[in-house]
Amino acid sequence: MSDFTHHFWSLYIAGFTTVGIAACLLLLWITARKKVTQRSDNTTGHVWDEDLTEMNNPLPLWWVGLFVATVVFAALYLVAYPGLGAYEGELGWTTRGEYEAEVAQARKAVEPLYAQFAARKPEELAGDANAMAIGERLFMNNCAQCHGSDARGSKGFPNLADADWLHGGSPDKIVETITKGRIGQMPPMAAAVGSADDVKNVAHYVLGLSNSPNDSLRAQLGKSKFSACAACHGADGKGNQAIGAPNLTDDTWLHGYGEQAIVAMINNGKVNEMPAQEGKLTDTQIHVLASYVWGLSNKPPAPKP
Repeated sequence: MSDFTHHFWSLYIAGFTTVGIAACLLLLWITARKKVTQRSDNTTGHVWDEDLTEMNNPLPLWWVGLFVATVVFAALYLVAYPGLGAYEGELGWTTRGEYEAEVAQARKAVEPLYAQFAARKPEELAGDANAMAIGERLFMNNCAQCHGSDARGSKGFPNLADADWLHGGSPDKIVETITKGRIGQMPPMAAAVGSADDVKNVAHYVLGLSNSPNDSLRAQLGKSKFSACAACHGADGKGNQAIGAPNLTDDTWLHGYGEQAIVAMINNGKVNEMPAQEGKLTDTQIHVLASYVWGLSNKPPAPKP
């Protein structure tokens, strides 16, 4: 792919475009200077279909003028705007700049709408029907693609409507997660655990932590091998929100349930990423969105009369 971003291609495109414009003018100039043998009937002598005669009339001046104006316009356009390879144009116009200007204009238009929510606590906003309607729309536009329209997630995407939180479910933590994004990574642990049989034993021990159906003998054998996982999940398997390590003692399974799913996780590891919304959403929009998400799993206080 780097071959297509090499400096040569910029020069190639710029040169090809310039030569093309110059060739148009050259063609017009050659055509104008070409002398055609004059005939008394003002024809070229070419006849098709017995009676279709080619006349020898010069190009209309309006057409020539329009042709030249088009070429001049093309040249001026390429000076003002990007089009000659890597040349950025004298006006400095870019599609990114155009996009950012439109985003800034849109944000300015909705700023008064969100200003009324800026100073209010998330717990209070969660009980405000108007704020939650706006929060729901923000969620649908920016979060529902992964977490679902009902916020209950799916395999690999956390359920935001329960009380299980990888990084913490306080309003501040939710704002932090939305703003900065998260990258959750579990490295492949099979080598640290031991043999393939040891991996199965650990899988059954993990199932036993949440009182899920398991082979008790394998679970007992896997207890000592679980020490390889304790650095993140804790010796008791209750996880660590500081690093986003899941609690293995509840009955919430983000990447699938059962021996096969847990064995695959130990063998292959997993990387999950939530993209940061900072820059895409304003601070006040994130504040309203976080209030909405917090309210999905918490009962907001009754609004003041």
